[in-house]
Amino acid sequence: MTARPLIAVPARFAASTSALRYAAEVNARALIEAVWNAGGEPVTLHPHAPGGTADPGEVAARLARFDGLLLPGGGDIAPHRYGAAAAHASVYDVDDTQDAFDLELARQALDAAIPLLAICRGLQVVNTALGGTLHQDMGGPESEHRHIVHPVAIERLSLLEQATGTEKVDASCYHHQRVDRLGSGLSVTARAGDGTVEALELPQARGWFTAVQWHPEDTAHEDGAQQGIFDALVRAARAHG
Repeated sequence: MTARPLIAVPARFAASTSALRYAAEVNARALIEAVWNAGGEPVTLHPHAPGGTADPGEVAARLARFDGLLLPGGGDIAPHRYGAAAAHASVYDVDDTQDAFDLELARQALDAAIPLLAICRGLQVVNTALGGTLHQDMGGPESEHRHIVHPVAIERLSLLEQATGTEKVDASCYHHQRVDRLGSGLSVTARAGDGTVEALELPQARGWFTAVQWHPEDTAHEDGAQQGIFDALVRAARAHG
């Protein structure tokens, strides 16, 4: 039997989980199952960045054991990471260790041409890692993309179009922030009707990379286009490995 490609998925910190009785490191079951259903072996990666600083050599060595990387959703990135002088009142669940580790993971994966899928917060991490900025808040309940499903238009000939097999998808969203200034070299490959950036790619990337602002794992079990995003990651990881 062919071995499944190893897909690193950095854990998210949870202050409390009643089933485990203690604080925990977790990932959404739907996310893990989407990777598994694509033929990958999802492996939880412990975030390590003492004092809010990740060691590039350590991160590179840990990442080198994997065939692909998935940066999942989560809390907000600390605004100072993209040069903001102050934090909006709506910014939540900031964790310096998580930020430092995820940002270094993104840089290392892109540098090493390791296949990378970034989801929601993950997209914002990549944009920040490449020098971009974020709108800290989209304007409250009338403007934010929380708990909604809306259509997203995908650019033709993009990796995202190849993965989904379509130029339009219904995206399950949960975010109150969005891309402001694009990071160096990034291009927009999907937008919502209100102009919000919904996907990014890096045309000059040496390895496979795409990022989506929505949560494809929410509907991957019933929507082949969304599952196709995970399938594409695992195919690229198998080729890389």
